Amino acid sequence: MKKTLVIITHPDIDNSVINKKWVNELEKFPEKFHVHQLHKTYPDQKFDIVAEQKLVEEHDHIIFQFPYYWYHSPALLKKWLDEVLTRGWAYGSESGFKFKGKKVALAITLGLKEEHLQHGTIFKYTLEELTRPFEALFDYIKADYQPLFAYYGMTFEPSKEWIERSIPLYLDFLDRFNSESEDANVA
Repeated sequence: MKKTLVIITHPDIDNSVINKKWVNELEKFPEKFHVHQLHKTYPDQKFDIVAEQKLVEEHDHIIFQFPYYWYHSPALLKKWLDEVLTRGWAYGSESGFKFKGKKVALAITLGLKEEHLQHGTIFKYTLEELTRPFEALFDYIKADYQPLFAYYGMTFEPSKEWIERSIPLYLDFLDRFNSESEDANVA
């Protein structure tokens, strides 16, 4: 089994409730996951573009994990996408499309409950609709964009039990994310 690159973008991971738990859990399985925390690696927010591109090239499965707020990811992830996905590397006829065929998905934590992000509510849209720009981006660079994983309700249910319940759900999602592509490669 190849490792999954999990790119974590959380501006305050030390005070995070769920994302920090997920990172700690993923780090227990170094044979399965390469955990890459953008805020910890680049506290000055100045990326080593070549190193980031090399890291992507070394992995066929990539998860972008982040808390969702103000209808988007933390700003550092947008900056990473803007700076790492360069013309000639990620897109463009001369690029070779370095993300081509790489399996990509989002793993998102939210304060809202799932029923809040539905048609007919004050928020009007589903999370899948709100994250459509990610899907369009990854389609453009020829990645294999997969359905997202979301854990809802942090604002409403911050109990220890509710937080702990997220861990096996996330790990199961990651196992399916990896095994489905391995099954496809065997066929």
